[in-house]
Amino acid sequence: MAIAESELILNKDGSIYHLNLKPEHLAQTIITVGDPDRVDLVTQHFETIECNIRKREFHTQTGIYKGHRITVISTGIGTDNIDIVCNELDALVNIDLTTRKNKTERTTLHIIRIGTSGSIQPDIPIDSFVVSEIATGFDSLLHFYKSNHVQLPEISEALAKHIDLDQNKSKPYTVAYDKQLGEHMLSSIVQKGHTVTNVGFYGPQGRVLRLPLQDQELNTKIASFVHEDKKITNLEMETAGIYGLAKLLGHKAVSMNAIVANRTTGEFSQNPKETVKKLIKYTLDKIVDYHL
Repeated sequence: MAIAESELILNKDGSIYHLNLKPEHLAQTIITVGDPDRVDLVTQHFETIECNIRKREFHTQTGIYKGHRITVISTGIGTDNIDIVCNELDALVNIDLTTRKNKTERTTLHIIRIGTSGSIQPDIPIDSFVVSEIATGFDSLLHFYKSNHVQLPEISEALAKHIDLDQNKSKPYTVAYDKQLGEHMLSSIVQKGHTVTNVGFYGPQGRVLRLPLQDQELNTKIASFVHEDKKITNLEMETAGIYGLAKLLGHKAVSMNAIVANRTTGEFSQNPKETVKKLIKYTLDKIVDYHL
């Protein structure tokens, strides 16, 4: 059965609605970044760029790096945007946009997030790198899908109990990275971590400007949580959504975090852009070595 026009929305030129992309624009290896301007920081290393497309916060470039075709796309901030990006990327490769029907042969995308993050442990220094082995989302996105089979409920349930989660807040969900892809991204300068994906940047991450928090000790409680001798390492706003949707859709995903803040010590990187640049180059070379 064909997917209705109201559900799979295409632009007049046949491109997918929000991303403004056509299937030929997309490589099988995809790097996601939050900031549209960060796309250029990645593709400045490319030998060639074949397309450069912008719509709203979604900026996409596809090109060649050391013989490997890679797409770089900005998602904007938050898992609401991740819902759009992951679903539309999947539609580009696994739905025939002409017939509006699912393809019988599925394509697996390799999705690598490169983003900034704040550590929540005092021994994880600023300007270091963390690969998210698992991610717990406080945003509720995955609960709108049949997703129990990709979740790790023993972790999210234990965390909710540990922090005495307020009943008015969303039930957490936990998902792991793709093990093969994630393990490849490790090295002596990158450590594994348990990442918490928050629904906002200020209150949800325990920041106080003028508004009081419902739970002033939330970050302290999150930082003290331990599961199988592993602590939560860092906070950000996209990883759990990427992991959850990637697993549901049959794709491989890993999140690379540049630690630009330490929430425990109150430090912030003196040169966050340089830290991100180093992580970009590291990740690109790891992608080439992976032979995707």
